[in-house]
Amino acid sequence: MTDNELAGGFEDHAPEDVSFEHLRYEVDGEVAIVTIDRQEALNALNQDVLFELGLVFELAAADSAVRALVLTGAGRAFVAGADIAALRDLSDAFAGRETSLGGQEVANTLASLPFPTVAAINGFALGGGLELALAADLRVAATSARLGLPEVGLGLIPGFGGTQRLPRLIGVGRALDLILTGRHVQAEEALQLGLVNRVADDALATAVALARQAARNAPIALGLAKEAVFRGLDVTLQQGLEVEADLFGMIATTTDMREGTSAFLEKRAPEWTDS
Repeated sequence: MTDNELAGGFEDHAPEDVSFEHLRYEVDGEVAIVTIDRQEALNALNQDVLFELGLVFELAAADSAVRALVLTGAGRAFVAGADIAALRDLSDAFAGRETSLGGQEVANTLASLPFPTVAAINGFALGGGLELALAADLRVAATSARLGLPEVGLGLIPGFGGTQRLPRLIGVGRALDLILTGRHVQAEEALQLGLVNRVADDALATAVALARQAARNAPIALGLAKEAVFRGLDVTLQQGLEVEADLFGMIATTTDMREGTSAFLEKRAPEWTDS
């Protein structure tokens, strides 16, 4: 990738395959596959990796061909955590806060993508790695995967969103069980807890298939469905229903709504125009 592309964004150029120092970005049909590849550190999240993740999520968002995204790790880990050596060097509250906000920003960027996202957890997803996976819409764990938030055992707390996203996903009691013990869970327990959506021998292949299934649906509907769910999490039920009604009204004006309903009645496959 050239310096001009990095500096100027991706509005005019969305290449199908891009290699960063620690990431690979590939587009396979309508699915973007992002692979974190820092295997010598089990894909741990240092500042370089976080920076590249922010860039690659921007790249995917700007790529009109992308209808879904899969995030995975190379080798034995999804992401084994944050860079512990860098965390050890933190010496004041300001630096700690900025470190936390930086990780949260990357996770928030993933969470706010306007299409379905799937984390393919192929191995260890610990600490910041699990927090990154929590920012995806769906999670598929390999049978050999290990997941956990072990920060308290290091004298830390989860700082990349784990204390907020995990209780919202699996409930306060179950989240506190994982956060306060710092224990690792295997894939089957993660499935029982609701921490992951699927367990598969091949997490990546299953995640890509799940992403393709989602990507077949209307792009605007996918984005607004995500918006309705996430906006409704922090308001009352009645307020959430109002959000849903507003977005339902918005989508009723789209060409894709008319195309989708017509295709159903005419017993044919819809042709989405994203309008």
